[in-house]
Amino acid sequence: MSVNAMSIRDRFAEYITNLQQQVVATLEELDPESPGFNVNEWIRSNGDATRSNDNKNSSGGGGKACVLSASANKDSLLEKAAVNISLIHGTLPPASVKQMATQHSSVQYDTDPHYSQDLPFFSGGISIVIHPRNPNAPSAHANYRYFEILDRDAEPESGEGARVLAWWFGGITDLTPSYLFEEDARHFHGTLKLACDRHGAALYPAFKRCCDEYLYIPHRQEHRGLGGLRFDDLCDEPHTLLQSDDESNLTGSRLQRPRTPDEIFALVRDLGDAFIPSYRPILLKRLRMPFTSRMRRWQLIRRGHYIEFNLVYERGTKFGLATPGVQTENVLVSLPEEARWEYMCELGVEGDGSKESEVVAVLKYPRDWTGA
Repeated sequence: MSVNAMSIRDRFAEYITNLQQQVVATLEELDPESPGFNVNEWIRSNGDATRSNDNKNSSGGGGKACVLSASANKDSLLEKAAVNISLIHGTLPPASVKQMATQHSSVQYDTDPHYSQDLPFFSGGISIVIHPRNPNAPSAHANYRYFEILDRDAEPESGEGARVLAWWFGGITDLTPSYLFEEDARHFHGTLKLACDRHGAALYPAFKRCCDEYLYIPHRQEHRGLGGLRFDDLCDEPHTLLQSDDESNLTGSRLQRPRTPDEIFALVRDLGDAFIPSYRPILLKRLRMPFTSRMRRWQLIRRGHYIEFNLVYERGTKFGLATPGVQTENVLVSLPEEARWEYMCELGVEGDGSKESEVVAVLKYPRDWTGA
């Protein structure tokens, strides 16, 4: 297992920095009446996260949070949006590495003696979440990340000259509507499928299925939205979502999938680049549609379910809250600022023929939106 730590790390950092700027600019163009994004550059230093203007010593990495908060501004088309990046480094104790090995096959804790000691790590990622005001406009979420564990003699901040013991990419993009517009779902999923298909026909069906399974809310017996795609631990090792080199796919042809760091980074880059084309046309159609107080009430109830998933099941939230030196506000920034819970709500009863029940039906039973 080999990877040029410096080149992949730096290229990924440069890419997510540029993507953050593109998404922020797109949202500000769509919503000129919004108060704009509040920008907070933070530094992770010795287990503590501080604002960059309070601490100039960049030890442990840091990040940049761009957050739009407009729940009080009724003229704003977006109520909440966050486009955050983080680039952090540090040291993992053996216990953390052992726990990580249960979810990442590339971490060979039981067979490689290097893992029995403290090891440097690097983690970089971009997180995007958007909650429009209009109930006709769906919320959207995306997260793409890169992680590596280095040999113990490596300098974690730069990774220069380091041997990388384990590395992987992960990502998710998904759509969460309050009301169902089938053409929006087809466009969103179709755009993601086109990006995946450039790297292998087997990727989108596997990643879509993984996303549906991940976004399930057991206590509600429904999913958080219409899904999209999701993958984790994608590296040069065999992957549980994808067939091995010795197997063939359903069409009888050998599986095509990215394997090298450069190939997987190219996939991640194409998926990140697909976010704006997958979501912007939907916002253009829905942001200014008329809506009623009933629709707003239903939207807030759906947001309550969204919050339940994020706080109870979402792995990124759990990881972030357990990571020293990461700002709690940035971990919880994905949550909408307004939500609602009602006892025995009459809206959205399955099979009652209402618009609310239409979306509930597809949340309970995910559909194929592309014919893949």
